[in-house]
Amino acid sequence: MAYEKVWAKNERLNKNEINKLAKDGLSIFADIPNYAESGFESIPKDQYMYFKYAGLTVQQPQDKGLFMMRVKVPSGIMSNEQAETLAGIGRIYARNVIDITTRQAIQYHWIPLEKLPEIFERLKQVGLTTSEAEGDAPRNIMGNPLAGIDPDELFDTRPIVDEVFRFFQDNPDFSNLPRKFKISINANIHNAGHAEINDLAFTPATKIINGERVKGFHVKVGGGLAAKPYLAEPLGLFIRPEQTKAVAAAVTSLYRDFGYRKSRARARLKYLVADWGIEKFREKVLELTGPLPAAGRDETSGWNGGYFYGVHPQKLRGLSYVGVSVPVGRIHASDFLTFARLAKRYGTGELRTVNSQNLIIPHIPTDRIGELLEHDLFKKYPVRPSHFTGYAMACTGNEFCNLALTNTKDRMREIAAYLDREVDIDVPVRINMVGCTNSCGQRHIADIGIQGLKLRTRDKQLIDAYEIFVGGTLSDGGHFNERLKGRIADFILPEVLKFFLLYFKENKKKGETFFAFRSRVGIDVLQDVLDDIMKHRVESVG
Repeated sequence: MAYEKVWAKNERLNKNEINKLAKDGLSIFADIPNYAESGFESIPKDQYMYFKYAGLTVQQPQDKGLFMMRVKVPSGIMSNEQAETLAGIGRIYARNVIDITTRQAIQYHWIPLEKLPEIFERLKQVGLTTSEAEGDAPRNIMGNPLAGIDPDELFDTRPIVDEVFRFFQDNPDFSNLPRKFKISINANIHNAGHAEINDLAFTPATKIINGERVKGFHVKVGGGLAAKPYLAEPLGLFIRPEQTKAVAAAVTSLYRDFGYRKSRARARLKYLVADWGIEKFREKVLELTGPLPAAGRDETSGWNGGYFYGVHPQKLRGLSYVGVSVPVGRIHASDFLTFARLAKRYGTGELRTVNSQNLIIPHIPTDRIGELLEHDLFKKYPVRPSHFTGYAMACTGNEFCNLALTNTKDRMREIAAYLDREVDIDVPVRINMVGCTNSCGQRHIADIGIQGLKLRTRDKQLIDAYEIFVGGTLSDGGHFNERLKGRIADFILPEVLKFFLLYFKENKKKGETFFAFRSRVGIDVLQDVLDDIMKHRVESVG
C-alpha cells in the first residue's frame, strides 16, 4: 500500500513539487530511450529537472546537448569489474575524464544523450546505477572507505550500508523528498564519514546494556552546507547495527512528510530540525521506531579529514592498503583503468574512493608494496603528496556547472602547485574551493575556504574574484570557517594566499595546525593580516 502524500493538499507548493506530484522522478528512465532516439531538441525544458533522478544534469553550456552524469558507489567500495567498467565509460563516452566527488561517487562530463541507454546497460551489468545520484531523493551513502579492513573501525559497516542502500534505492516511498537527502554510515573512529554535514549520520558508539559492552551507533540529524550551513545535532539515541535501516527509514519518513515544500531554499532537513528542535524530532522518531535506549559512549576520536595517504596495515596481518592522491579529484580514465589493473595484479582488484576526492588500493600483500609503488603512475598520483596539492579540494566549477560563477578545478590545482613551490611548511593546509554558495566542494569545513564570485573593476569590467574563509573543522562536533572581509581578484589570489600562508608559517608553533593557529590568534588578527596584504603586498582592484 502506497504511503499517503500528506503534503499534496498544500496549496503553496513550489513549482517542482507540483510537477513531482504529476510525474514521479524515476519515470525519466522510461523517457530517456525515446529522447535518445529523437535527439536533444525533443526534450522539453520543463523535463530537465527529471533527468536529475537519473543522475544527470544538462551540462553548461546547455545548448550542446551534453550531460554531467554521476554514478553511485556506496561507501566508495567497488569491485575490479565495476572499476574497469567505470574507467571504460570515461574513456569511451566522457573524453577520458573522471571526477571523484566529495560523496565518494564517480562523475563524468560530456556524456551524449544518445549514448545513455548503452551506458545504463553497462552499469547494470556490474551492479552500478546512476539512479537518484541527483534529484530529490537519497543520494550516494557516504561512509568509511576502509570498511571491513580498518584497524580503526568499531565494526564492519559494509553489510549495513548495503542493506540501507538497497532499501532506499528506487523505492517509490522515498523517491519524492522535499530536496536531496544525504546519509553517512561510518564506524571509523576518526569521523571518516563527515557526520556533521549530513542530513542523517550514524557514528561509532558503545553502550553498557545488561552488563555487556554493546557496539553500535549514535545518530546525528540536520547537517548541511550551502548559504546557511548547519552542523548535524546528536539525536541522543543509541542503536544497534541491525536497527540502522529502521532508524534511517523513520528519519527519512519525517523529512518526506513534514519537510518544507513551499520554498526549495528551505526544503532541506536542517530547517525542519532547527524549527522543531532536537527534542521534538527525537520524539517523532521514537513514535515510528518504538523505544530506543539513550545515547552511550561516543567512540569518535578526532577527525582525519578523509585523508588516508601512504601505506598502512589492514586488520588482517600481512595485508596493507595504499592511499593515493588524486589532485582535486580529477583523473584520466585511462589512469583509473591502470589503477584497477594494478589493484588486480597486486591485490584483489578492488578500488575505493574517498570523500577527500582521492583513491585507496586495498588488500596488497605487504611484501609486494615496494614493487607496486615502483610503477610510474605513482609519480603522477603520489602516496605522499605535498602539503597543498595533496590537501586541496574543488567543486566542478563553471567549466560544466550551471550554478558556478568561477572556475575551480583547474584554478585550485594551479594555485596549490604554486603554493607548494613558494611556501615550505611543516603541516598540511586544507584548502577547498567552490564556485558558488552551494558549497559542493565543502569550503565550510576547510582550513581555508575559497568561494567564487564576480567583481566589477574600476573600469567596469566584470572579472572572477573570490572571498576567503578561515578555520573550518569537523573535530569535536565541528566548526564552520569564518569569512574574512575583502574580495580578491582571481589574478592576485595566488599571491595573496602565499603571503597569508607565509604569515602562518612564520608565526605558528612547531607542528601547529592551521585550525589550532586560527583558534589561538583569533579571527581579528587574520583579518588584519589580509588587509595588510591587500594594501601593501599586491595590486588592489575594484
